[in-house]
Amino acid sequence: MPHALQRQRGFTLIEVMIAVGIIAILSAIALPSYRDYIIRGRLVDATNGLNTMKADMERHFQDNRTFDTVTTPTTARVSPCLRPAGQRTFGRFVISCTTGPTATAYTLTAAGSGDMNGFGFTVNQADTRTTTTTVTGWTPATPNTCWVLKKGQAC
Repeated sequence: MPHALQRQRGFTLIEVMIAVGIIAILSAIALPSYRDYIIRGRLVDATNGLNTMKADMERHFQDNRTFDTVTTPTTARVSPCLRPAGQRTFGRFVISCTTGPTATAYTLTAAGSGDMNGFGFTVNQADTRTTTTTVTGWTPATPNTCWVLKKGQAC
């Protein structure tokens, strides 16, 4: 009789499998969304870097009335493109002066490195912004006239 009154404690195999199934479904939904969230947070480094360098270029133009001396050392301040190889690093992005500069034009490029490899953005003196990203889901539709900062974003 005492054995009949005892209750078994613990989980059955079916209960454990249901819990594992629920966790698997939640993980399948949550992990891709979390990865996209992390990428969106890191893309801010590129946009901040490009905007900082653009402001430096405009400041140089106001002081010198030309962009083509941006790689020449000045006594007032370090020119924006005078860093080693004309590059500055912002987070996981390398910002460089890629085209020119000429007297009235320049192009700045942000290229991702490490886990942000494949992401790229450009801006020029007319504030024309383009996305050069090759990562699936992050490439812009044509015309490419903006920085794609969210997966599936259209310009």
